[in-house]
Amino acid sequence: FEDKSFSFIIKSPPTSILIKRMANLAKASGSAGKEIIGEITKQQVEEIARQKLKDLNTQDINKAIRIVEGTARSMGIQIE
Repeated sequence: FEDKSFSFIIKSPPTSILIKRMANLAKASGSAGKEIIGEITKQQVEEIARQKLKDLNTQDINKAIRIVEGTARSMGIQIE
């Protein structure tokens, strides 16, 4: 701004980081789709979706859950 002030928005951690924390993993699979390296429950997916809901481009919790599930699948993590 003209008065040399600024503003910034602090968002929640990336979805992949939250998924790795829930699955107790250090890193994701290098070959997702072929190799399953961990599992998380539907309840954990919903918890992550609720935490990320304000940062996602949807306000529907069911759509947010599907976004998180897709991220988990692309990381090689199975949803129970």
